[in-house]
Amino acid sequence: MSINTERDIEANMQIGPTDTGMVRIYIESQGIEVPMDFEPEEAEEIAEEIMAAAKAARAVGGKTGR
Repeated sequence: MSINTERDIEANMQIGPTDTGMVRIYIESQGIEVPMDFEPEEAEEIAEEIMAAAKAARAVGGKTGR
């Protein structure tokens, strides 16, 4: 599977702080739970990567959200 391979799978995602000062991305789908904890600095880097990917997607004809 690659980044461009589409799948018909539904998943729930939650993002928030933990009580230990980490940022957790929690994904649940079809009975599988994937909690991923990141230091705040790592979470900021991920956020920057998501923003850059959104900008690149718009440049190749993605949906405009604003």
